[in-house]
Amino acid sequence: MRIESRLAQIGSISEPVTGAISYPIYQATAFRHPRLGESTGFDYARTKSPTRSVLEQAFADLESGDGGFACSSGMAALQTVFALFGQGDHLLVSLDLYGGTYRLLEQVMTRFGVTSTYVDTNDLDALEANRKPETKAVIIETPTNPLMMITDLAKVNAWAKRHSLLTIVDNTLLTPFFQRPLELGCDITVHSATKYLGGHNDVLAGLIATKGKELTERVAFLHNTLGAVLGPQDSWLLMRGMKTLALRMERHQSNAIALAHYLQAHPLIARVFYPGLEDHPGYEIQNRQSSGNAGIFSFKVKNAAYVEPILRHIRLIAFAESLGGVESLMTYPAVQTHADIPLEIRNRVGVDDRLLRFSVGIEHVDDLIADLGQALAAAKQEIGA
Repeated sequence: MRIESRLAQIGSISEPVTGAISYPIYQATAFRHPRLGESTGFDYARTKSPTRSVLEQAFADLESGDGGFACSSGMAALQTVFALFGQGDHLLVSLDLYGGTYRLLEQVMTRFGVTSTYVDTNDLDALEANRKPETKAVIIETPTNPLMMITDLAKVNAWAKRHSLLTIVDNTLLTPFFQRPLELGCDITVHSATKYLGGHNDVLAGLIATKGKELTERVAFLHNTLGAVLGPQDSWLLMRGMKTLALRMERHQSNAIALAHYLQAHPLIARVFYPGLEDHPGYEIQNRQSSGNAGIFSFKVKNAAYVEPILRHIRLIAFAESLGGVESLMTYPAVQTHADIPLEIRNRVGVDDRLLRFSVGIEHVDDLIADLGQALAAAKQEIGA
C-alpha cells in the first residue's frame, strides 16, 4: 500500500479478538504467564507493551526500517541512540543544530568521554578534514533547524560507509511521509514525534528507526535498559495523530510555501530560509531525496528592533516554542530553542537576533497572511522603516 493508506490504517487490523478499528490502550505493566517457561510475548511494559508495539511496528514500516522504538520524548530517543557511543568516541555533527541536541552532546555526553565536531555535513571536504581515527558516526539534521540547510544523504552516507561510520539522521522536520533516509542507505533515524508525527501539540514522544539486524538488536537492548519508553496512553495518542499525517503535511507544505513567498516580497524582510524556494542553495538536493517540504521555515527581519513588536502583535499565530502542530507558532531561536548554543557558534551559522522561526499550521493561508501582515505593519509603525 502507498504511505497514505498505511498511515490511515495504523493499528486498525492489529486487534484480533474484538476487531477494534482503534487499537486498544493496554494500561498494564505486568502480564500473566500461561505456565512456567511460557510467555504471551509480553512480560513487563518497559521491555514490551501491546499498544507501544503496534506503534513501533507501524513506524518501522513507514521508515523502511528493521526496528522501531518509541521513547518518552525526542531527547530520550537521542539519548538512547547516543548510548551506542562511549569513552573516546568522536562524532561529526551538523553545524546548524537544534539547541537541545547540542546541550545533550556538550553537557552530558562529554562526561562519558564522547566528543563532537560541528561541521557543514554537506561538505565532504569538511567531513574528511575533521574525521579522526576514533570517529564513529555522522549525526545529520536535514533540513536543519532553524536555517533549513540541506545535506545530500546518499552522498554523505556513501562517504561514511567507506570509513565504517554510522549515519544517523534527525528526520523530525520531514517525517517519513516526505523523506526516508533509511532507503538512502542511512542506519538510524530519530524523531521528536511531539512535532509533525503527533501533530496536535498534545503528546510528548520520540521515535527511532533502525536498519540492520545487529544494530537493531543493540538499540533494542539500550531502549529496554535505559527505560525511557513511551507509555500506552501516549502511544495511542501518537498513533491517532499519525493517521492524518499525510493530509496535515500536504497542508503544512502548501501554507508554508505561500507564506515564504509573501515574506520574500515584504520590505521589512531581509531573507527567507526555506528549501521549497528555488533560490535556496539546497533546493535541487531536497527535490532529489525528498518528496516535499516541511511546514517550517525561518526568516530574518532587516532590523532586530522589529522582532519584539512582531511577536507582540501576532494574534492567530502564537508566540510559542515547539513546531509541527496544527496551530501556527512563531519562535525566537536566539533566546529560546537555541539559547544553549554559544553566541559565537550561533553568529557563525546565522542564528542571530534578527532571525525568527515560523512553524506554519493548517489554518487558512489567507488568515495567516493577514495576521502576519498586520503584525509587520504594526512593527513598522512603531519602529519606522
